[in-house]
Amino acid sequence: MGVEWSRLSLVSPPPVELIGDSAAIDHVRETIDRLALSAASVLVTGPSGSGKEVVAQRLHQRSRRAAGPFVAINCAAIPRELLESELFGHEAGSFTGATRLRRGRFEAASGGTLFLDEIGDMPTDMQVKLLRILETRVVERVGGGAPLPVDVRLVAATNVDLGAAIVAGTFREDLFYRLNVVRIALPPLADRTADIAPLLEFFAAGAGDTAPRFDESAVAWLTEQPWPGNVRELRNFVERANAFHPGSNVDATGAARLLQAERQPVDRWLAQPVARQRPIAPLSAPIDLKALLDEVEQAYIEQALNMGDGTIAGSARLLGLRRTTLIEKMRCLKIRRAMLD
Repeated sequence: MGVEWSRLSLVSPPPVELIGDSAAIDHVRETIDRLALSAASVLVTGPSGSGKEVVAQRLHQRSRRAAGPFVAINCAAIPRELLESELFGHEAGSFTGATRLRRGRFEAASGGTLFLDEIGDMPTDMQVKLLRILETRVVERVGGGAPLPVDVRLVAATNVDLGAAIVAGTFREDLFYRLNVVRIALPPLADRTADIAPLLEFFAAGAGDTAPRFDESAVAWLTEQPWPGNVRELRNFVERANAFHPGSNVDATGAARLLQAERQPVDRWLAQPVARQRPIAPLSAPIDLKALLDEVEQAYIEQALNMGDGTIAGSARLLGLRRTTLIEKMRCLKIRRAMLD
């Protein structure tokens, strides 16, 4: 019988380092080193783009499981109806299209580390199943009754306030305590400005001989910026600098132009008045107001998905929504998440 593996690579990532000189990053590195001999579950929290997966990779590479696989899955990026099969696998013939046996991420990560990113967006029915697996360390493939023992170290990450999600009834309190054995909190980049200069140097070094050189005025100016996209935004900024100024010096003026050019499309879109899809005429006959509002809402959501940073969180920021709210609106309006791929 053929076996279908996950689309994502199961190869362990190359060695990673947590770049930065701030007290916050020093504390994260120290915490990871203390956890090297532990199998405890870890919850990594922090805003989008702050480096949560880098923390998970370093945890894996410093642990006793470093020789095993590191398997990552984004819980918000997998359609709800496919998430169970992605996590637990399925037997051949268990549903339409399941032509071959497929091992899930838990089986693939056995002997290593499973990283569940955006755990705060996991549907509540899947939270129940995840909790059971954490308690029993046994999975069952979709369509198969045979229990399969798994040996994984679980690292979960979220930028959602799980305390508020528990109160709202969208996240299970018992699962939270199972995941939150050890918590590692990553603050936004704006709160650890000591990390900006070494991160600039690190990202620029990736370009080799063509790397841009940021002078003291540029570094000082960049350190004062808010960086709403955190480390991810800083990395994108350096890539833009490398494209426009390869091997050149970049001063504060040049840095400001680069950052303004990067943000201008989003800023211009946000500054636009709400465009009406059709002129408002005197109400002389009944109208389908819900359909009209859905049409406007769908148009702006689709714009945000196309203009975001490749994540639901980035698109939600453009709309002033919580990520979970945007996901629910996309579900109700039948907007495919594949738009973010």
